[in-house]
Amino acid sequence: MTPKIVTVAAAVITRPDGSFLLGQRGEETFYTGYWEFPGGKVEPGETAHDAVIRELEEELAIKVHGARPWIVRRHLYEHAHVTLNFFEVYDWTGEPQPLVHSALAWQRADALEVGPMLPANGPILKALRLPRRFGVTHAHEIGVNAQLSALDTSLAVGLQAVVIREHALPPSTRQAFAREVVARCRAVGALAIVGGDAALAAEVGADGLQLTAAQLADASARPGFEWVGASCHTRAELERVAELELDYAVLGNVRATPTHPGKAGIGWEQFHALTRDLPMPVVAIGGLRESDMSDARGAGAHGIAAVRSIWGR
Repeated sequence: MTPKIVTVAAAVITRPDGSFLLGQRGEETFYTGYWEFPGGKVEPGETAHDAVIRELEEELAIKVHGARPWIVRRHLYEHAHVTLNFFEVYDWTGEPQPLVHSALAWQRADALEVGPMLPANGPILKALRLPRRFGVTHAHEIGVNAQLSALDTSLAVGLQAVVIREHALPPSTRQAFAREVVARCRAVGALAIVGGDAALAAEVGADGLQLTAAQLADASARPGFEWVGASCHTRAELERVAELELDYAVLGNVRATPTHPGKAGIGWEQFHALTRDLPMPVVAIGGLRESDMSDARGAGAHGIAAVRSIWGR
């Protein structure tokens, strides 16, 4: 029998401390006892955004005042082919009540205390572990010592992801610098990701690798790192990230930037259009500052990356 097609709106309801809400499926449902992100079917004539607002009122007795589109996952169950439109719900009123779930639990992606997760929801947990702010190093411009000093300051105030992108440094200097960045990130639990050099990433024990667009085009399989992303500029490149099941993409440039002189930015409207309905988080880059975070998230970005503005802050 051909599985039926179902479209679902699912909610990642977050609190200021970074925790999110999960519900345990009740009896007389598929996957009884499994945990899931709250939500439900999109009704005919209804948008996914409208559906998530309605479902959370029906399931949890809360009123949603702010929900951002995030990622779209597809999963083939025995009974249905499900498309899940995930929204980040960041503003609501009311205390969540288990009106349809057998239990509710506030959880953190890096310390999950309930299980098992509904299969379609499992990959979302890793996406929620991905930091919202990426600092991209430019020691080749400002000097190694200045970059390490800026790194220390940024890590001290909460930066959780660093991309080491230093092709212009001499090989021995680049390796020593990368080792130092990895050590300093590891000391505070931040991710250290090497840009465009898998051999260097493996040699210094980095947490991950970020492919260039050219490397993405040549890749036939996902590289063997815990975290793998790619720099993208087109929809086709973003879709290739999805095909390889990479963890994230970085898309830009959103605004004009010294890194790409003479190249106009795509702007938030085009960013949103390029990133619609993708199954992985997309980080925005290109002339961005901390003050751009709200606009970025509103356009569907997971967060922002910056080469200059993020350091020392």
